[in-house]
Amino acid sequence: MLRVFPFPIFHCTFACSPKGSFGQNCKTLPDKIVLLPDNIANQIAAGEVIQRPASAVKELLENAVDAGATEIKLIVTDAGKTLLQVIDNGSGMSETDARMCFERHATSKIKNIEDLFHIKTMGFRGEALASIAAVAQVELKTKRAEDDAGTLIEVENSTVTRQEPVALPNGTSIAMKNLFFNVPARRNFLKSNAAEMRHIIDEFTRVAMSFPHILFTLTANGQQVFHLEKGSLKQRIVQLLGNNYSARMVTVKEDTDYMNILGFTGKPETAKKTRGDQYFFVNNRFIRSPYLNHAVMSAYQEMISPDSFPMYVLFIEIDPEQVDVNVHPTKQEIKFEDEKIVYAFVQAAVKHALAQFSVTPTLDFDLDASIQQLSSVSKPFTPQQKEVASGSPLYKGFTQKHQAHFIEKPSSSELKHWKDFYEPVKKEEALFEYEKSPQIFSAPQASPVFTVDEHTELAQVLNTYILYPTANSFLLINQQAAHERVLYEQMIAAADGQPVATQRNMFPPTLELSPADTALLEELLPLFKVLGFLIEPFGNNAFIIQGTPADLEGGNEKQIIDFTIEQYKHFNTDIKISSREKLIRSLARQRAIKTGTRLTEREMRQLLTDLFSCNTFNIAPDGHPAYLEFKQEQIERMFGK
Repeated sequence: MLRVFPFPIFHCTFACSPKGSFGQNCKTLPDKIVLLPDNIANQIAAGEVIQRPASAVKELLENAVDAGATEIKLIVTDAGKTLLQVIDNGSGMSETDARMCFERHATSKIKNIEDLFHIKTMGFRGEALASIAAVAQVELKTKRAEDDAGTLIEVENSTVTRQEPVALPNGTSIAMKNLFFNVPARRNFLKSNAAEMRHIIDEFTRVAMSFPHILFTLTANGQQVFHLEKGSLKQRIVQLLGNNYSARMVTVKEDTDYMNILGFTGKPETAKKTRGDQYFFVNNRFIRSPYLNHAVMSAYQEMISPDSFPMYVLFIEIDPEQVDVNVHPTKQEIKFEDEKIVYAFVQAAVKHALAQFSVTPTLDFDLDASIQQLSSVSKPFTPQQKEVASGSPLYKGFTQKHQAHFIEKPSSSELKHWKDFYEPVKKEEALFEYEKSPQIFSAPQASPVFTVDEHTELAQVLNTYILYPTANSFLLINQQAAHERVLYEQMIAAADGQPVATQRNMFPPTLELSPADTALLEELLPLFKVLGFLIEPFGNNAFIIQGTPADLEGGNEKQIIDFTIEQYKHFNTDIKISSREKLIRSLARQRAIKTGTRLTEREMRQLLTDLFSCNTFNIAPDGHPAYLEFKQEQIERMFGK
């Protein structure tokens, strides 16, 4: 059936005089829409794909993996700003392919639209090399095994400036020089070399962890950071995350006809107070998924504290048709066709793994006679009840093979609060939670005058709070928040020119870190020194702690520095703050008296004396209250007086 439109779809706009019609006094307005030149279009595309040197590392390493390489070398200078080079022994390219790979949307991995739903390679968008060539000077050398000579191509600002034959081993070498040389504004947004190097190590770690059968090396400024020999997944995890995990992981392995899961998860004692060593891979591709992270965390419920985070490296194998990986340019965000089934499977697999290795708590019914009196235990299990139980989908899912994809979808209420588990608390909720009940609590004034002398009666409650009486009220002081405020102001003063006294260690301990944490600590060494820590590099990702602040209790220096680095890496705030501020807040939190610590009366007096001497003593550095004030009339009102 033909459709008749009341007006033309394409029409022209004319400028006419009042008296004229379509004739001598009419003229066409100039066109406004033009096609962008290739170099500008490539730079715009580069903004999506290449945001920093680490972005190029990801793309180039994935291309090397797709080329079938068994050895891959990454070489960087000045954190990739001056040079970033990837050398592999993969299949190489022909002369024509070497020239074509720099064109936009050029790819060897997609032939038709159906291929998008069967993605099995790492890179496939066909924009990486074109984007890199748009913002850097690129040198490509490549050779196939069947060719006598390889090909050399140099590209600058999306234009080929040189192409000639060259002798080289089989494989490909691609060097990216002077990133953002033609976009100075983008280059100015790059962070310090140490910060950019951390991002490079993160991307390197994700790719290297996915392919333990490939030899990877990373060299920075002439020094080898990683040399990862081919081996098992467990060996690769230990090489990347540290030897402390060697005997503290349990194996996760479950296979069904819907999906498989393989990997390792840390024993409860490895849990940290900050998010850190947590990796999810789907079909060998690293992904970010708060939803699946919640599944793992729920498997650890009641085994670790709610504010702790376990280590895990989990690989999910699933039919590519069940996954959409083309959601985001970096391909780190994906969509599952049925995410609730994946959630349930991940949760069950981790629980099963922990139970198999006797990590999860168990119940011994012989220890409690009252349990034996319950009707569900004492009454016989009738044939009718048995038939009903064995016919349930849950029973079948655990007892019959090939049942994973028949898991019933949970009700909407079961998982509706999963986002609350990982989303940050809103700022207005975090600052003064006690404002919700103004009739009970009153927020402390900004400038009250409190003192502590020999007549002040103090008491500790729950080994966490200190009671401080006033004339017509009392303060309930959070000892950790109060101590954080004291330490914070002391360290701010030190950073502003009043150095903290340092005590040298008679037997300096050695601190061993992962390569990523090594790069971070090297960046923070000057700040640590100002705050009283004398830390010296010792080679091979090790440091010697020569001195610590004079008021720091000896013996826990390594733990404080290690935890401070973890806190710093995952520091969250709604406002942008400096590295100095982040380190001081993180260090204050780690050094502060912890919840549950018993204090002597002398220690309480000293803490409150120091707190009331602070410039701002009513809130902790993170904005939470350091104390609440209970007024007499409010308390009497609560008792109906």
